Amino acid sequence: FQVITGGHYDVDCRLEDPDGIVLYKEMKKQYDSFTFTTSRNGTYKFCFSNEFSTFTHKIVYFDFQVGEDPPLFPSENRVTALTQMESACVSIHEALKSVIDYQTHFRLREAQGRSRAEDLNTRVAYWSIGEAIILLVVSIGQVFLLKSFFSDKRTTTTRVGS
Repeated sequence: FQVITGGHYDVDCRLEDPDGIVLYKEMKKQYDSFTFTTSRNGTYKFCFSNEFSTFTHKIVYFDFQVGEDPPLFPSENRVTALTQMESACVSIHEALKSVIDYQTHFRLREAQGRSRAEDLNTRVAYWSIGEAIILLVVSIGQVFLLKSFFSDKRTTTTRVGS
């Protein structure tokens, strides 16, 4: 699993077997990998928790890889050696699986970067709107202030006893 967006990019993770026994428990992890072999059939439960950070929402990517890949060739488990064409196909297949893992990694990094950029864009937009409002208020205030300097003030004269 890997936390893509939110807060400090950390979550709690727990994995339980069908009997409720905790197989895996980690606190405040940004990413991790856990490999295990099941001992029995049933429903395994996992939970990502964000209790410690109630104000920020998080997006978590997780991937399950269940079981072994089926053989590339039906006769791959035979006793004799593979032909040169079959061994080339197997090595290409393994290289392509590695490419898929790299693509997943870079897609996650791209999603993280995109989220950060969109958040920054939102903040810059709000800051710009705030500055525009402040600029408008200050300019209107200056107009009224300058207008008050050049307006005629009516003075009243009072006569003192005659």
